[in-house]
Amino acid sequence: MQHAIYLFDAYGTLFDVHAVVRRHATAVGPDAQRLSEFWRAKQLEYSWIRSMTGAYKDFWALTKDALDAAFVAHPTVDPDLRETLLEAYRSCDCFPEVPAVLRDLKMEGVRIAILSNGSPLMLNRAIRAAGLGDIIDDILSVDTIGCYKPDPRVYEMATTHFRVFPSAISFQSSNRWDIAGASRYGFRTVWLNRTGAIDEYPDMPPFAELKDLTGLVSLG
Repeated sequence: MQHAIYLFDAYGTLFDVHAVVRRHATAVGPDAQRLSEFWRAKQLEYSWIRSMTGAYKDFWALTKDALDAAFVAHPTVDPDLRETLLEAYRSCDCFPEVPAVLRDLKMEGVRIAILSNGSPLMLNRAIRAAGLGDIIDDILSVDTIGCYKPDPRVYEMATTHFRVFPSAISFQSSNRWDIAGASRYGFRTVWLNRTGAIDEYPDMPPFAELKDLTGLVSLG
């Protein structure tokens, strides 16, 4: 393999954040998809605003705040589902191809790590729930530095931790803005365009674009 370290975003890349609401779609009702999309969008918006203003709160707090905002924006959904949805978020389903691809990478002798906005408790629980604990070597959380992606200091956590130059790391994310930040920092980046989204940052391109993690090993 050309890269000794494969670094992955967690939520939306390894773990399907929208599976949380799908699990309880009947109870949530006809606004289930809209609620899920709003929840995710607001969660990310809160992380960017918190970084820019220096008013850091951990990602679990932002996840709860974003869900509360989603309930307000979608009054047809019963707010009594709050704890049910939060509990489901703690054990997000991973995407179906994830375990096999990570195991294939492991067999190639590379180091596998997560670099995530998620708090350590969130990440550890999600990893255990997905049965990935024996595959993932390192978990890097922004909690360590108190700011969120795509701040360059987040990507620097990885090069500092592994004591390598950015070019030694292959970074995978489903978030195009995350790929833009990581590309700018110097990682080899792979955009997992799971939804067929347009490329909004053509001046900060990824090395490769895949529809999911299938095919990552063959990139080398």
